[in-house]
Amino acid sequence: MTLVGAAAAAGASYVSARTTILSGVQDPMMNQLRAQVSAYLPQLTLPPDQSQLDRFAANLRNLKGNTIVVYHDHSGGMSYSPGNVPAELRRAVAAGSETRFMRTVDKYGPELFIGMPVLQAPPGAGVGALDHTGVEVYTSTSLRPQEEAIRQLADRAWQTTALALPIAVALALLAARQVLRPVRALNTAARNLGHGRLDVRLRAKGSDELAELVTTFNSTAAELERTVGSLRAMEADARRFVADVSHELRTPLAAMNAVTDVLDEDADQLPADTGVAARLVSAETRRLTRLVQDLVEISRFDAGRAELRLDDWDVGTAVAGSISARGWSAEDGIVTDLPDGVLATLDPRRLDIIVANLVGNALRHGEPPVEVRLATDGATVTLAVTDHGPGIPAEVLPHVFDRFTKADSARARSEGSGLGLAIARENARLHGGDIEVASAPTGTRFVLRLPRHAVVPETR
Repeated sequence: MTLVGAAAAAGASYVSARTTILSGVQDPMMNQLRAQVSAYLPQLTLPPDQSQLDRFAANLRNLKGNTIVVYHDHSGGMSYSPGNVPAELRRAVAAGSETRFMRTVDKYGPELFIGMPVLQAPPGAGVGALDHTGVEVYTSTSLRPQEEAIRQLADRAWQTTALALPIAVALALLAARQVLRPVRALNTAARNLGHGRLDVRLRAKGSDELAELVTTFNSTAAELERTVGSLRAMEADARRFVADVSHELRTPLAAMNAVTDVLDEDADQLPADTGVAARLVSAETRRLTRLVQDLVEISRFDAGRAELRLDDWDVGTAVAGSISARGWSAEDGIVTDLPDGVLATLDPRRLDIIVANLVGNALRHGEPPVEVRLATDGATVTLAVTDHGPGIPAEVLPHVFDRFTKADSARARSEGSGLGLAIARENARLHGGDIEVASAPTGTRFVLRLPRHAVVPETR
């Protein structure tokens, strides 16, 4: 802005001074020409002959520059010929009644031409009635001194602008620093806030808009910290409540399971309705037991108390043992491809939980065959479980690992608690791996990826 202001001021000064310099030559010449023509006009007779044109031109020789008097094809004065006068100026003077001027540039430099029609009142005309006599007076003068003065003026204008440039740059840098520094600080603070540092604050300086923005940011950050703190406290309370309730339920459920085992053994000896009720109570007790076990497992992950007990295992043997321990076989539609010799460092109990959830979900919610295939690329072990059921809708697919997302929201029927896949993924991530899911009209495919050498995570 400073540079533009300096350039504009220099340009305006240049234009004003140029106009003044040119007017200082042009206006006096025009006024002097009018005065001398008016003084000689009473001696002029029409139509003028050559001698009168020469006398008229001689009377104007005291003008600065070259002067010529023209009447149709005749001219008086030996300074230059009518052909030296610009044709455009001659036409304007011949057609009008006012003094005209024109600036031209030729090989000798800039030149000023002034043309004036000689007007005379006709006999018997009223006051102010003037006719063009056909006599025209032209004078010219060189503008080279004025051109040199204007050039020097332009040079000084450029020099002034050049001198203003470092000042403009300094002011611009100072202004940018004053504006951008708090903006950068605000940007850094916002980035830290986005990364979870809710205690970040800025010091407001001054009373301008940036200071108001900083104050607003601080208020927003404080409110966000308070709200997130409250939410975290509520979440911690909820998790603690679930963990406490789950642990408290384990003891009575153990007793209930013992009783339901007895009822299952004697159900055939009970009356029909009582036997059905006993079996129903037994099934629901087992289902409640599984739910409580899942809640206890989830609470361990939430509390950071989940531990890995790593050992070297043949993954194919471990997966086959997990499948056979649950009584699943080829008759249930299980198709396995579990090559021997795929060794990995892992926790076999947690691998068993993952396999039980993935294969169990495929059997319950999919359609046979359920393919279980093991592969390795040297650094990673991959276990793919694929069923041939109806698949999972695209809108449900991103949420299948969310807690309490039950299969019946995507499938036709459901028996689980909605925690199985969440527990499976937590166990995979505890090993440093993950589980991916993909669905198609011909089935669903879960892929477990585990590093061959898991590292025990730090206790949270």
